[in-house]
Amino acid sequence: MVKLKEKIIARLDSLEKLPSLKNGSIKDALIEKGFTRRDFMKWAGAMTAAIGLPSVFAPSVARAAELADRLPVIWLHMAECTGCSESLLRVDTPSIDSLIFDYISLEYHETIMSASGWQAEENLENAIEKYKGQYILMVEGGIPAGSSEFYLTVGPHGTTGAEHCRIASQNAAAIFAIGTCSSFGGVQAAYPNPTNSQPLSKITSKPVINVPGCPPSERNIIGNVLHYILFGTLPALDNYNRPKWAYGLRIHDLCERRGRFDAGEFVESFGDEGAKDGYCLYKVGCKGPYTFNNCSKERFNQHTSWPVQAGHGCIGCSEPDFWDTMGPLQEPLTNRLYKSVFGGLGADATADRISIGVLAIAGVAIAAHAAIGAAKK
Repeated sequence: MVKLKEKIIARLDSLEKLPSLKNGSIKDALIEKGFTRRDFMKWAGAMTAAIGLPSVFAPSVARAAELADRLPVIWLHMAECTGCSESLLRVDTPSIDSLIFDYISLEYHETIMSASGWQAEENLENAIEKYKGQYILMVEGGIPAGSSEFYLTVGPHGTTGAEHCRIASQNAAAIFAIGTCSSFGGVQAAYPNPTNSQPLSKITSKPVINVPGCPPSERNIIGNVLHYILFGTLPALDNYNRPKWAYGLRIHDLCERRGRFDAGEFVESFGDEGAKDGYCLYKVGCKGPYTFNNCSKERFNQHTSWPVQAGHGCIGCSEPDFWDTMGPLQEPLTNRLYKSVFGGLGADATADRISIGVLAIAGVAIAAHAAIGAAKK
């Protein structure tokens, strides 16, 4: 741990020598918005725990946040609804997460920049050249690819979105796919996927960190930036290149309705007595047992609520191809039948049948072993 702390301090010392790319500072912005140093350190402690570090690293996380204005960010928009950007930018009461995002040096972001046309193109090209090897690339939206690239063109020269991503990713220090569309293709890639929409990882050969969600929480976006500031490396990732610190547990694992599930207390239809009493939403389509994300812990709208708390089940939006695999959204997956060696069964029923079969086989094996042992005696 001592060596890790020394490594982080050395990394932050090197960043501190770089000039700030913004006027003012994050410290000043926090004070202006009414956040005290105590508020900031409480936030840093929570963020430290969120990204899987011991509490002794909280001062380092706080310092990393204060140095976030040293790193330039290029944010590209592809085929999407801009909901991921909106979730960070359009808050009625700015949180510390959103303020830090405001003070990251956004060199290119189509939603909030004033430039347009050739000036916008020039800004992007200049930022890529000026900060070569230093900038963080964030991409929002699915990307039409192959012979369908022309379905998305950007700027007066008609450059395809896929080409923009390839060019920008070549000299990026770190690459983040923000939201499910960029991570896995999103609704654009739903069957029959007429534009051949692809995730960012299929467009560039460089490593991509997926931050899925529709939209992802601001904590998950800012947390990954802070991790990169602290370590200069990618976080531990799961099989879908999602950071384990944010997507390591199922929604179901930390859900406030989990006790109702274990007790067999389910909402049978929206508006029934079970719904009023906060029963589990599994039978009306909640995909929490199949979805990896930290929504049940981080929540949305300044961390006040999330869909399950509001009375609607999780729709599995942080999973690959969820538009095709998680629907109908208000029916449990067990209602979807398919053929297998176990007959026409749902996913959970099959799992139960397999487990019963395995136990039965194990029981037979144990009995046989005992019988052989007795015969030998």
